[in-house]
Amino acid sequence: MLKKPPKLKSTIRSKAKGNVDIAAGSEAMIELLTLLFLNSLAEEAKAKAFEEKSATIRAHHVKAVSKKVLRKARG
Repeated sequence: MLKKPPKLKSTIRSKAKGNVDIAAGSEAMIELLTLLFLNSLAEEAKAKAFEEKSATIRAHHVKAVSKKVLRKARG
C-alpha cells in the first residue's frame, strides 16, 4: 500500500494564499491526486529510462519528465 506523502496538509496550507481550511474529504482527494501524479511521473520516468536502455531509473530521468509535464501544464 502506498504511504501518504509527509506533511501534505501543512505544505498545502503554507503554499496557499490566505487562510485555507481543508476538510477531511478534500484532504483525501488532494492525497489521491498527489499519488496519481507521482505514479504517472514514475511511469513516464520508467519509459524514459527504457528509451535510454538503462536498467535503473535515475534522477535525471525524473527531472526530464517533470520538466516535460510542467511545460504541458503551463502551455
